[in-house]
Amino acid sequence: MSTRKIIGGYDRSAGAQDAATWALDEGRRTGAPVEFLYAYEWPVWAPAASMVPATSVWPDEETDRAIRTMLREAVAAARTTHPDVRTAISIVHASAALTLIDRSAGASLIVLGCRGHSAVAGLLGSVSTAVSAHARCPVVLVRGDAAATAPVVVGVDDSPSSHAAMAFAVEQALARRVPLHVVRAWKPVTGLWEETAMATRTVTATERRPLDELVAAWHEKHPGLEIHAEAVVEHPATALTRAGLGAQLLVVGSRGRGPVRGALLGSVSQHLLRHAACPVAIAHESKA
Repeated sequence: MSTRKIIGGYDRSAGAQDAATWALDEGRRTGAPVEFLYAYEWPVWAPAASMVPATSVWPDEETDRAIRTMLREAVAAARTTHPDVRTAISIVHASAALTLIDRSAGASLIVLGCRGHSAVAGLLGSVSTAVSAHARCPVVLVRGDAAATAPVVVGVDDSPSSHAAMAFAVEQALARRVPLHVVRAWKPVTGLWEETAMATRTVTATERRPLDELVAAWHEKHPGLEIHAEAVVEHPATALTRAGLGAQLLVVGSRGRGPVRGALLGSVSQHLLRHAACPVAIAHESKA
């Protein structure tokens, strides 16, 4: 049973409600409490040419009351649908991205919706990309619909975050009691070498060996888990988008680099956040 909370961005939009349901389902599986968070920051108003800092026009008490009422309604609904999941609410007057990244250090999971209008839930821009790249726990962007019997799909390569993705995917597949589909994709040779003998468009036994060894190692740890491995010569974004069509969760590593404001996330991860047909989880390598 997990004691680290799941944090979900919430703004009452359809995307946020989908994310709330996903987070509550995960809380029921793991025993983790779920916190509904609304973060927003308002500009500070000051007269032109003023040399004295002015107070903020926002937020005011009425705005906070309305937000708190909205979050309490979400908690009340959760008590009806998921009575065994502990819930809490949080309102933050600060940057949504920086708040979520900071709080991720003490969370087991961050869950965001794919649509919405608040500073937290649903933005496929600076907030969701920055949080996905720099959070210290897995981040799930909830999108699409999938059958509960569908497999978990994970994309792997040789990066440290890929190993974290595999571990998270195994955990999810075991908890959901579904098969795990592992995809390793090599980009096709293009340009000058495309029409030479070097471009075989097939995966050799030597190239595939690390994938088979990875799958064998995890199967040895969890012999009851059904694992399927797929090695293809195809752009990883294309291969994983296709695999996600029949998945209930698609897991990849972040491969994020750079400062938070740069919001850098691997190109494959960015593509999946926008185009996958099912929820996408971005995993991170351990900082320990």
